[in-house]
Amino acid sequence: MAEGYMGRILLVDLSTGEISEEIIPDGIYENYLSGTGLAAYILYNMIPAGANPLGPENVLGFVSGILTGTGSLFAGRWMVVGKSPLTGGWGDANCGGNFSPAIKRCGYDGIFFKGSSEKPVYLYVKNGKAGLCDASHLWGKDAVESEEMLIRETGGKSRVALIGPAGENLSLISGIVNDGGRIAARSGLGAVMGSKKLKAVVLDGAKRIPVHDRDKIKKLSKKCNKWVQFQPPLPAGPVMGHVGTLMRVLPTQMAMNGMLYKFLLRKWGTGSMNQMSIEMGDSPIRNWLCSNVDFDLGKSISANPDVFADCESVKYHCYSCPLGCGGICTTKGKFTETHKPEYESVIALGGLCMNDDADSILYLNELLNRAGMDTISAGATVAFAIECYERGILTKEDTDGLELIWGNSYAIVELIRKMIKREGIGDLLADGSKVAAEKIGRGSNRYAIHAGGQELAMHDGRNDPGYALHYSVEPAPGRHTIGSQMYYEMFQLWKVVKGLPRMWPLYFKSRKYVANEKKAAMGAACSKFMNVVNGAGLCLFGTFIGAKRIPTFDWLNAATGWSKTPEEYMRIGERVQTLKQVFNIKQGINPVDYKLSSRAVGKPPLKEGANESRTVNIEKMMSDYWTQFGWDRKTGNPTPEALKEFGIEV
Repeated sequence: MAEGYMGRILLVDLSTGEISEEIIPDGIYENYLSGTGLAAYILYNMIPAGANPLGPENVLGFVSGILTGTGSLFAGRWMVVGKSPLTGGWGDANCGGNFSPAIKRCGYDGIFFKGSSEKPVYLYVKNGKAGLCDASHLWGKDAVESEEMLIRETGGKSRVALIGPAGENLSLISGIVNDGGRIAARSGLGAVMGSKKLKAVVLDGAKRIPVHDRDKIKKLSKKCNKWVQFQPPLPAGPVMGHVGTLMRVLPTQMAMNGMLYKFLLRKWGTGSMNQMSIEMGDSPIRNWLCSNVDFDLGKSISANPDVFADCESVKYHCYSCPLGCGGICTTKGKFTETHKPEYESVIALGGLCMNDDADSILYLNELLNRAGMDTISAGATVAFAIECYERGILTKEDTDGLELIWGNSYAIVELIRKMIKREGIGDLLADGSKVAAEKIGRGSNRYAIHAGGQELAMHDGRNDPGYALHYSVEPAPGRHTIGSQMYYEMFQLWKVVKGLPRMWPLYFKSRKYVANEKKAAMGAACSKFMNVVNGAGLCLFGTFIGAKRIPTFDWLNAATGWSKTPEEYMRIGERVQTLKQVFNIKQGINPVDYKLSSRAVGKPPLKEGANESRTVNIEKMMSDYWTQFGWDRKTGNPTPEALKEFGIEV
């Protein structure tokens, strides 16, 4: 009997209306876990080579994790998967909220959709029965309004994941929303959902989730929670800018302890990093043209974490999370409240566009969440458009009369409104900066900062080369949620996994920029571990507290009854990474082409600021990383030997 996982998935054919269940053998879970690992196995076998991401052959999946609902902490993440219309390869997006346990309480580890409906529909699952319902009355409404309507219509207890107008309009930078504005934003999978005319997935189940040893999980979680609840007093928000300045000017750097970041998350959320990251050079400013020079966010109101914390009316906790880094903010104007803007949103809509208007960031955060559009890609695409305007590539006639200059918050808001509606210049930009540059031409591609078509997250690889590496080598590129040198320091995996490089408590910053086997091993370990984390349904922020404090591997054994070692779980992570890479190659992706834009690795290097004169040797880092997996170091293609080792057939 399955333990920890439900042992089956739901398959929905939107073209025919047929709905069926499929039992998944235990061996698949032991090889791939659940979550994105199970999804990689399903999608690799179901999606044919060359499938149109917005066509009926693509498969869209919603998956939970093995640890969700078992009593493990931080186990509330759900993931949406499919072939990405933004990159053409593997696509996944990760989200919190309360949707993940609803999948398992309906009796499934995942729900997968193929085909396309002729009219808008939503899937409704309750008491073991699944059916497709008409969603015509919801089409065109924003995600928050639609979610509220669906909950009322289905009895008030349902959990809902759905698209807003951006997904309906097939924006390639659209995502999927739950819990009133929490969004699985990346990979453009909202467009896949829109192409299938699937407005929502509505779940209302009460099945018991099987667990091998609940008492063991309870003991592990109780011990873990002591680390989470320990919280010393912290200074006011502006002090964080001074901390960042100190970190910038010192020639040495301390290995980051995740407990320190936990203290910040518990008080401010991810916005705690706004000022500090800008000052230390972690945040890209003015479309990656500078860092902490032209935009003094040490004084700017939009970067002070207290600004957003002070308008927080209540803390927000995702399912099974004792930390509560989120919040609901009270706002002015059209929207009376919004989920507290994350660091990524503040920088993408703020510093990247030279916008220091906090009210506009709060407004845009809610506008984009309701539309179901990725704040990272939206802000990055606006920054691209502003630079094109500044350089004379776009004119006022092209921009529908908007004066796209740095920091013009009015123009930024109006442009994003147009992108959501696909109206005028917004239609050109609604699919992200790479697609827009291809249409504009005239050398504009130099100003579209992305990896494989996906806009980069708001962490500068010229400050931490580990970000640049993972932006370039992950099967879903441009993402900040997999690894970096700082992540490796916080994970502290070497304390539980044999053979991994240890970190010195203090080191010279110059060592970060040396591309060698140790750095490659660190990067590969991050990728493998995060495949385990995403197979378990755990939150990245929880794992930052450290592998000795967050018992990921012990939780998994207690939930399933397995007796796997940490090293064996890391091998599962390696198998998942290999299969996702093979998925991309099957879909015609050349891994070398995912290398991030030259500007973002310091080619040419910046002439001033925190990252002055820094260049990342990304080519060698990519080759060294691929070697760690036994893949071809020049092409990134898994070798026949690597495929045979994991039993992957191509």
